Amino acid sequence: MADWILWNARIYTQDPERPIAEAIAGMGERIVAVGTAADVRSWLGPRTRVLDLGGATVLPGFIDAHLHLEGYARRRMGVDVDTPTLEEALERVARRAAYTPPGTWITGRGWLQERWGRFPSADDLDRAAPAHPVALWARSGHALWVNREAMRRAGITAETPDPPGGRIARDPQGEPTGLFFERAMDRIVQAIPEPTVEELAEALYEALHELAALGLTAVHNFDGPRAFAALQILRERGDLPLRVVQHLPLAMLDHALALGLRTGFGDEWLRVGAVKIFADGALGPRTAWMLAPYEGEPENLGIAFTPPEAMREAARRATSAGLWLAVHAIGDRANREVLDLYAELRELEARMGIPPEARRHRIEHAQLVHPDDLPRFGRLRIVASMQPIHAISDRPMAERYWGARCATAYAWRSLKASGARLAFGSDAPVEPPNPFWGLHAAVVRDGWHPEQTLSLAEALEAYTVGPAWAVGLERSQGRLRPGMWADLLVLPEDPFRIPAEQLRELDVLGTMVGGRWVYQRLPL
Repeated sequence: MADWILWNARIYTQDPERPIAEAIAGMGERIVAVGTAADVRSWLGPRTRVLDLGGATVLPGFIDAHLHLEGYARRRMGVDVDTPTLEEALERVARRAAYTPPGTWITGRGWLQERWGRFPSADDLDRAAPAHPVALWARSGHALWVNREAMRRAGITAETPDPPGGRIARDPQGEPTGLFFERAMDRIVQAIPEPTVEELAEALYEALHELAALGLTAVHNFDGPRAFAALQILRERGDLPLRVVQHLPLAMLDHALALGLRTGFGDEWLRVGAVKIFADGALGPRTAWMLAPYEGEPENLGIAFTPPEAMREAARRATSAGLWLAVHAIGDRANREVLDLYAELRELEARMGIPPEARRHRIEHAQLVHPDDLPRFGRLRIVASMQPIHAISDRPMAERYWGARCATAYAWRSLKASGARLAFGSDAPVEPPNPFWGLHAAVVRDGWHPEQTLSLAEALEAYTVGPAWAVGLERSQGRLRPGMWADLLVLPEDPFRIPAEQLRELDVLGTMVGGRWVYQRLPL
């Protein structure tokens, strides 16, 4: 007999054999029946918990294919400087400094210089918090704004050289101005005290429950080994409310190879994903790697974060050892370089007898792709791991600095037409993790290049089936059918029966993971 049955619902299963149902039953962590009330009634027993949903809508659980759990959890601990004006951000820093012991670090995230009309500086922060070291990440995470005390703690002077793949902003006299881009941030970061792994585990626990309330049942995490260690603590305690695929930073490749780790190692709650490599920076700080200069900046082609030959060497080692690749590429030059790399990998893998399905390589973000390169995603069987909400927030910057090239920016329709698998996420904390905001962006796009919009069914697939396929879990998650994990969400309204503009306003009544409610506002 089933442990539970949900009926009197409109269930969108994402299963082409039975796309719509009215009842679903589960036993343990798996679904055992989907269909009409009569189909499911045979599973009813004396101990079966039955819930009449009163016509509510059920969807497969959303999967965020790209976020940063540690960054999201820690943002709640720091100062939010995602403000309309620089002065408001400085006021928030000053308020935090007023009750923070002198000499203690103040951190935060969220600033965007486009909103403020200029890049901020150390002078600004010195006025707000002269007795504290301050470090504030840009919304993108690819730039860091600090004051002079933070630079002093990190040993940064005018003589400090720019590291490979990074840049320190300087005044005409060569003095650092307080802005650090890409790998130049590392030296500051190393000077900031870290919370213990146990403290991080508690913060992640709270953050994961927040994500569950948004209808997420699984996430692909792109933070590093500290987050992985904290997640393992939660897994050991049985406190993981969501399923997590942990991707590995390039810096951990040697360790992973020495241990013999392969993509997919782990269990149904926590497993190893791909090796993450950065090809370039981001649009916000204008460090994305470009084929042609940014509009109005004739000398700026962005930054090649990892040199192409170093990417190739790491990628060959990874794929030969059973590790898939996930490469961050935002600019059109970065995307071309990564596609060139993947073309070489596919030839190597073919010689080794490895089919493309056994190495589901990804490009993370794929924000600007040259028209000549769009068809290559499908030909090479590459996952386009993208975040629709970026198209909404990035639009003013993209139009200003990419100009006419925006015709193939955030090109979901073109990439899908190429045969690429779409896997959608949020890039939280860069953007809010609410998947309904992402659905709205994908379907409506605020009218910007509407030829690149998706239907709601296609966008839902990119939040469910696509991310599951991207990590080799398509037989267990992403659809609602017998034998698959009982990961689902309940909505009061049918997203297919409301105006697309209202998708952003949808609210979740309940989220189930593995047959257990991890969030609910239902009369259980």
